[in-house]
Amino acid sequence: MADRGQRTAPDGVPARIGQVVMLHHGGDREEARRRLLDLWTELGEHGDPLHRCTLAHYLADTHDDPEDELAWDLRALTAAEEQRESVAVRALYPSLHLSLAADYAKLGRLAAARTHVRRARAAADVLVDDGHGAGVRAAIGRLELRLGDGGPGEELGIPSRRGG
Repeated sequence: MADRGQRTAPDGVPARIGQVVMLHHGGDREEARRRLLDLWTELGEHGDPLHRCTLAHYLADTHDDPEDELAWDLRALTAAEEQRESVAVRALYPSLHLSLAADYAKLGRLAAARTHVRRARAAADVLVDDGHGAGVRAAIGRLELRLGDGGPGEELGIPSRRGG
């Protein structure tokens, strides 16, 4: 039997992630977190980077603590960096950097937040001109405006990504 850390992602992982995300969007954050963590353990640190990136990105949304949210979003970015030439991964960079910018803003780390919102904007040219792309671009714009005032993180009014 292969070591858990050496296993690659089994077939069907994207569908399984999608099912858990639907559970999360349905309001069961605790169960969604548990199932995503189980998938994370199953994939191991050497699992498919795209799957690890996606899992970590969604796991961030299931945490209440901004430090935990940041840690998972950083794991997502680290996994993405392993396949940065992949078209699928490049399409995730705007959302990954936007999430990191929001995380840092919540923590009052405004310089880091501004750095990541600039990276999100620079990466946004890969987004398709559809509802998702428009939504990400709009969220980047809103965060750019909020960060532009230079006020303290708590006064930024950064909404949680969990809301929609």
